[in-house]
Amino acid sequence: MIAIGGTIGVGLFLGSARAIHEAGPGLLVTYATAGLAVFFVMRALGELLVYRPVSGSFATYAEEFLGDWAGFATGWSYWLMWVVTGTAELTAAGIYVRYWWPDVPQWLPGLVALAVLGLVNLAAVRMFGEFEFWFALIKVLTILALLVIAAAILIFGFGPLGDTASLSNIWTHGGFFPHGTAGPLLALQVVVFAFVGVELLGVTAGESQDPQKTLPSAVRRVIWRIALFYLGALIAIMALVPWNQLDPHTSPFVLVFAKIGIPAAAGVVNVVVLTAALSSCNSGIFSTGRMLFTLAGDRHAPTVFVKVSRQGVPAPGILASMAVMLIGVAANYVVPDKAFAYITSVATIAALFTWGVIVCAHLRFRAAVRAGRLRPVAFRMPLAPASNYFVLIFLAFVAVLLAFDADQRIAWYVAPCWAAVLTVGYRIARRGRPADTRSPQPGRSLRDS
Repeated sequence: MIAIGGTIGVGLFLGSARAIHEAGPGLLVTYATAGLAVFFVMRALGELLVYRPVSGSFATYAEEFLGDWAGFATGWSYWLMWVVTGTAELTAAGIYVRYWWPDVPQWLPGLVALAVLGLVNLAAVRMFGEFEFWFALIKVLTILALLVIAAAILIFGFGPLGDTASLSNIWTHGGFFPHGTAGPLLALQVVVFAFVGVELLGVTAGESQDPQKTLPSAVRRVIWRIALFYLGALIAIMALVPWNQLDPHTSPFVLVFAKIGIPAAAGVVNVVVLTAALSSCNSGIFSTGRMLFTLAGDRHAPTVFVKVSRQGVPAPGILASMAVMLIGVAANYVVPDKAFAYITSVATIAALFTWGVIVCAHLRFRAAVRAGRLRPVAFRMPLAPASNYFVLIFLAFVAVLLAFDADQRIAWYVAPCWAAVLTVGYRIARRGRPADTRSPQPGRSLRDS
């Protein structure tokens, strides 16, 4: 439920509106292709998690199999990804609240949400888990309701959409690829961003009671459930309402439920999508605090971040991450119309790097297994190493496509700046300790603290 809650958020409930506008029904192919790549990423991560379940797993695996620099860069890049993703969710929260109160400044709801979610994360990990379970459950039930209602309308033809709803809407309004192949390609960034968060399972490993049993099970289930929710929801939406009648600036869920004719449905769904944004931001605060904890344990971040509160949570890391998320709130004040596109493009480039590191670390792990240095595990990634190379090619292709969209191109301006920051930060972190010195407790778990 934590993985589902971290993944199903603004990317599906709000970002899909823009993606449908750009790609039309061909967006389904884009989601299926990206879903296949994410499937392999998660299976690679699952195999590594069974091998060594630790908090901040991505940075730990990168350092073990790719080197000290890779561990440093991966940990900080994943932290950046979730900080930026959290700000995207805060942006979405501001947009959703204005559904009821159009005159409210877009930045204000995000600021209030950040403060409340910060208190939840500082209270105890059990509190975070409880909130995230119910947040995720609300989203899942909403999507299931959409699927059931859509099936009933398509079969029995009742309600305002009964006469026009049809699966043929997916291919009869300009064809399956109304904008050619360029539309689905340009929508890849939005689609990839929609999947960001599924790898959150790797961060929860250090606080799982029985990781050898629960993590493989979670990996298997979350992949198929997310695929069902994403593809199923999009098919239902475009079958009920032709894609060219959807507003790129309005959540397609809100629009479809309003057209179904259920009293107050649009308002109720807007509450749900607001909950979805808060859920994903909640996951972002959770993960960034844990990643700073891991980086500090590996001497890649100030030692203050290795401290935990009496409640057992990495409070310094959580507070520092929240402070940086305030930049997102400021972005909504300065450029409210462009904030969402800018933020999601930066988060996407960081996600591409993180997923690429996971796949590369898995390649090195398999090489070590073949050489007899490590033991194989029962939970294995299928079709490796061919599937590894497929993922790497796909991620590189998405990164290149970011340069062809004016709003998304900012990611390529941020990337070299972030690389320079990492280079300087790494040199500072290395200063004062020998090159071969590793953390005295590499890959620490919060349960150990």
